[in-house]
Amino acid sequence: MPKNNNIKTVLIIGSGPIVIGQACEFDYSGTQAALSLREEGVKVILINSNPATIMTDPMVADKVYLLPLTVESIQQILAAHNIDAVMPTMGGQTALNLCKEVNDLGIWEQNNVQLLGINIHAIEKAEDREQFRRWMVDLDIPVPIGKIANSIIEGKGIAFQIGFPIIIRPSFTLGGLGGSIVEDPIQLENALQLGLSTSPIHEVLIEKAVLGWKEFELEVLKDSHHQVVVIATIENIDPMGIHTGDSVTVCPAMTLSDQLFQKMRNTAIVIMQNLPNFSGGCNVQFAVHPSTEELLVIEINPRVSRSSALASKATGYPIAKIAAKLALGYRLDELKNPITKNTTAFFEPAIDYTVVKVPKWNFEKFKASNDVLGPQMKSVGEAMGIGRSFAEALQKAWHSAADAEEERIIIKNKIIDANDFLIKIRTPRSNRLLIIKEALLAGGAVDKICEITNIDPWFILQIKTITDCENEISTYTLETLPEGLLLLSKQLGISDNQIAALLPNCNNEQVYERRKKMGIKRVFKFVDTCSGEFEAFSNYFYSTFERKPENEIWDANESQFSSRKKIMVIGSGPNKIGQGIEFDYSCVHGSLAIKESGYEAIMVNCNPETVSTDFDIADKLYFEPLQWEYLLEIIEHEKPEGVVIQLGGQTSLKFADQLAKKGIHIFGTSFENIDKAEDRVQFSKLLIDLKIPYPQYGTASNVAEALEIAVEMGYPVLLRPSYVLGGQRMTIVWNEGDLKRDIEKLFLKFPDNSILVDRFLEGAQEAEIDAIFDGHQFHVMGVIEHIEPAGIHSGDSHGVIPPFSLSRDIVETMELYAEKIARHLNIKGLINIQFAIKNGIVYMLEANPRASRTIPFISKVYNIPYLNIATKIMIGSSKLSNVIMDKKIQGFAVKIPVFSFDKLPGADKQLGPEMKSTGETIMFFNDVKDAAFVSLNK
Repeated sequence: MPKNNNIKTVLIIGSGPIVIGQACEFDYSGTQAALSLREEGVKVILINSNPATIMTDPMVADKVYLLPLTVESIQQILAAHNIDAVMPTMGGQTALNLCKEVNDLGIWEQNNVQLLGINIHAIEKAEDREQFRRWMVDLDIPVPIGKIANSIIEGKGIAFQIGFPIIIRPSFTLGGLGGSIVEDPIQLENALQLGLSTSPIHEVLIEKAVLGWKEFELEVLKDSHHQVVVIATIENIDPMGIHTGDSVTVCPAMTLSDQLFQKMRNTAIVIMQNLPNFSGGCNVQFAVHPSTEELLVIEINPRVSRSSALASKATGYPIAKIAAKLALGYRLDELKNPITKNTTAFFEPAIDYTVVKVPKWNFEKFKASNDVLGPQMKSVGEAMGIGRSFAEALQKAWHSAADAEEERIIIKNKIIDANDFLIKIRTPRSNRLLIIKEALLAGGAVDKICEITNIDPWFILQIKTITDCENEISTYTLETLPEGLLLLSKQLGISDNQIAALLPNCNNEQVYERRKKMGIKRVFKFVDTCSGEFEAFSNYFYSTFERKPENEIWDANESQFSSRKKIMVIGSGPNKIGQGIEFDYSCVHGSLAIKESGYEAIMVNCNPETVSTDFDIADKLYFEPLQWEYLLEIIEHEKPEGVVIQLGGQTSLKFADQLAKKGIHIFGTSFENIDKAEDRVQFSKLLIDLKIPYPQYGTASNVAEALEIAVEMGYPVLLRPSYVLGGQRMTIVWNEGDLKRDIEKLFLKFPDNSILVDRFLEGAQEAEIDAIFDGHQFHVMGVIEHIEPAGIHSGDSHGVIPPFSLSRDIVETMELYAEKIARHLNIKGLINIQFAIKNGIVYMLEANPRASRTIPFISKVYNIPYLNIATKIMIGSSKLSNVIMDKKIQGFAVKIPVFSFDKLPGADKQLGPEMKSTGETIMFFNDVKDAAFVSLNK
């Protein structure tokens, strides 16, 4: 049937600020849904309190409300608009729970608003643990043995009746919040208290824990005529007991027999066809006994899920885009597949490659946090790798997610004692798969590793193919390394850096040049949803290594070179604390500005959760690790006019040196001037020349030098490395003992960096400026005053626009210093500058010659597309004099940091110079006397 033409205006409820368990994958889905509805001529009203996301940009919806996700906000919107329907299935658990709360008050009915794609009974049937369990029993679908409890006493009785170990699952929560595995009675009472207090309806399901079973997820779509398609089958490499968001996953499933897959698929279809009044995307989770293949259903999510974004990027099938149209009433067979254009949406994608997702954790940010993985999610982001084989995809995902410490493990293969690894891998922690790799290098037995971890032997054997290849490489020199072995290593995803580390007196550039001479180069393949069975109109690619058979004429590259002038944007990679969705916002606007300027926009990124990796944002998308060898081969293939690195945060900025050495043009600020800003020694010398005050500092290359500097300046002092983001490893030390302890850790973490010892301006105010400079004119986008004093990272501070307590003289001094710096660094495009104010003196702390995390906030406050303007200035297609920017604001806007401490038991909640917030929200106030504003300032 065609769409319901009675629906003229739809309200979409967003997911709010980024927290662990509910991150930017929901903003990706919500953005797709809003754009999809507008394609159908439907007016979209959007509520979301997150200013950092592209979802709340004016380009996405007809009207955006940056309001708290509360019943009162919904009532305000309903009073202002004639809303026909609400879509609650794109905003995660937050949207579903708010929708239900509004319904329970009778507000939807009073305003004649229908639910789109789902009704309340369907939500309750899937989300209420007891209703779900009874529903499965009625359908004769097996689920784990379990019962519902609404009190601690009731829970204790059920636990002893079922027998340990058990798992506690609160109703109506996301990301495993409040969930626990309980292995003995001692842990029971605290676990029950946590679960009951977390559930909004004070209800938990107590189940027999199927620890060690295999876990699978099916992403499915259902239309109003009960037609169901399975979009993706995802296998968790980690067994049951570890939250899917913290599991390394692979698509398609690798160890699933066809018979069991058909059973799983049929079960999912039965569930969907018995879920009335539901049209859209759904996630179904299964547990499978590794020996008997007994199948249990764990849960379903009647909405786009965290995995929906991953499944969309893995298959090329835009789940949220299609789900939004299904909610309007379309059937699957009435919609076109936007990739092939010649097939309907009523088909199941076929892929001829492998996709691996690796989570990203930030445990190092939280002292004393427990990094043991379990049913409650703890990762802050994820990276995805695409390859022809599992080994290649896994390595690419590792390369995409690796920070400096993990990269050392991947590359240098630090071998531990053969007996040590048994202890290390027994407990599931964030780096367990990497430790397994080390264990195999140390001679560990595959069957013993499988016995300890309950990971399927197939996966361990695949990792062993990598370590076997590495061991063989290490027996050669670069000159004697056989061509076949070098090709095999690249097909297994082994990087040039890894190969160089295995060979004597060798570096990655020498490996790169050697394989180029042998003709071992990357080729680029389509992500087309159909394994080449139909012509694809997607410009979405991944790289792999193929060898052309002799006497055959064919081009292995599916990414065809065009004569158009091109500009490449390097993205920001996986979300992590200090570099989140706000940089993806910048990359999206940058890509669109490049297209508007007449260039072909090329995006390179590896984050499956975000809008920048959607298939239609850039003209070409390369889903590749943000590592030098991958970027270089894309540049060699595409031959762009240059590269934009100012939009992807510190991740993209770190390539400035390598790009400059290769003679590749950097649009915007030059490498030399980026280096002057990023290197704190060079930057301090510039401040001296410009007579701009800054905190006294010294540079230490060892502990003795640091102690000498600290004694001379007096405690407290601030320790900080250069070239880092999010205040990484910055620390305030108050005495000699703390300094010795902390600086030794810094030298271990940053062996190639000198450490700066700064005088800490205790009790100072902090503020920052974001600005654009085009070589002639200087424009201040926004001046943000921090409510918290110096010593709290800017990302963890409340930020206020316009400043509410700084004098006009102070603000003008900040603006004067900012312009001086921009002119002397010859900034072209964006700059963010941090200040401290003490005793009426303005001190400059640092300058960041790139997009900052605050630009989306400023853009939303003033409703000015600053990233579009700045990108066009970077690439030379516009200048400030061409743009009229009318900055208006009534009252004050406040950026409020949001934390995820509840997901990290034991984490140190003390705020300091190292950022800990996972997201942000925004609030508006008429004046500083507003009671809510006053409460923020206490």
